[in-house]
Amino acid sequence: MIRIEQPEHGPRTALVLDSPHSGCVYPADFRFKLDAMTLRRSEDAYVDDLFGAAPAVGGVLLHAEFPRCYIDPNRALDDIDTGMIDGEWPAPVTASGKTARGAGLIWRQVKRYGEIYDRKLTVDEVTRRIEQCWKPYHLALSSLLDAAYERHGRVLHLNCHSMASMGDHTTEDGPVPRPDFILGDLDGRSCAPAYVDAVRDFLQAAGYRVVLNDPYKGQELIRRYSDPAADRHSLQIEINRALYMDEATLARTEGYRRLRETLTSLCARLASLA
Repeated sequence: MIRIEQPEHGPRTALVLDSPHSGCVYPADFRFKLDAMTLRRSEDAYVDDLFGAAPAVGGVLLHAEFPRCYIDPNRALDDIDTGMIDGEWPAPVTASGKTARGAGLIWRQVKRYGEIYDRKLTVDEVTRRIEQCWKPYHLALSSLLDAAYERHGRVLHLNCHSMASMGDHTTEDGPVPRPDFILGDLDGRSCAPAYVDAVRDFLQAAGYRVVLNDPYKGQELIRRYSDPAADRHSLQIEINRALYMDEATLARTEGYRRLRETLTSLCARLASLA
């Protein structure tokens, strides 16, 4: 349920990318009540492909094939809504604001579109999702980051996402239009300023509007694997979906090619820096 794309020829750099939310392979045991297109609105559609040329410039790309609303690898294992579970959850729980909005480790709803289930999940169901999806994803990412670090003495991790062009009442920012890109570095704790500035400057020079840490600062995947003092840097990047797709139909638009070319050039720039 995960896929790793690596350089076939040429050297590997210290650049590792991951796309945890672009998966669109819906497991048979999901048993959701929403219609499929509504559920797909939770996907970071095509983000894995937008960064798909990264291996050609020496980067490694990991992406999930399972959907984030099935289980979200960008949440902590204890970020669980126990009200969704039939029975007593056997592990500690520390529910976050994401869980309160229905988007914790196991999603309860797709934002304003409605509840995903008409039933409670069993402990076995949730445990199986953790063992078959969450843990393999984290093991793969951790291994890729460690391998890059051992090879180069540093690693730059780009955690890749997309966002709706407008927030709503279920999101951190509310019903407001969003910029082209939001970069998240946990308010300076996950990545050296030089890398953040390089990404921001590159995208701004390409004509995009970029903001930092507002409202998305980063979540579990950059928090867990970053340590700038040890030259382990993680940066989250959020792309406005209106730049490349029709948000209602998920169809790619004319802006898709230009954006993909821009992101390929960005990866090349980061690979050379890292």
